[in-house]
Amino acid sequence: MAAQALTAAQFDETVTGNDIVVVDFWAPWCGPCRGFAPVFDQVASDNPDIAFRKVNTDEEPDLAGHFNIRSIPTLMIFRDRVIVFQQPGAMPKGAFEDVLSQVKALDMAEVKRAARPYGQDAAQG
Repeated sequence: MAAQALTAAQFDETVTGNDIVVVDFWAPWCGPCRGFAPVFDQVASDNPDIAFRKVNTDEEPDLAGHFNIRSIPTLMIFRDRVIVFQQPGAMPKGAFEDVLSQVKALDMAEVKRAARPYGQDAAQG
């Protein structure tokens, strides 16, 4: 499945409604973003069980600001509502696939002991 655009209005539902969400923060004027786009789209097509989304930082500056995005492209991966990977810069296809393999293999019980899931406030634990 091809990567879809993601807005602030859809963000919470997307992250809470999917086991793994891969987000590409990008902008149309960004050369490295345009260079990374075919890699992102190919990996998305190769992994239909994962939600791949693209956030246009020009159209969603508040969302980019919320996650302190300072450089684009920035790749962010959520698993079970926890940010398990975040890295600025374009990534070669092989490295991207390797990161996804590592994300899939994570022991999320262990990860959750160390991090509070997205959307969960301190009162919920």
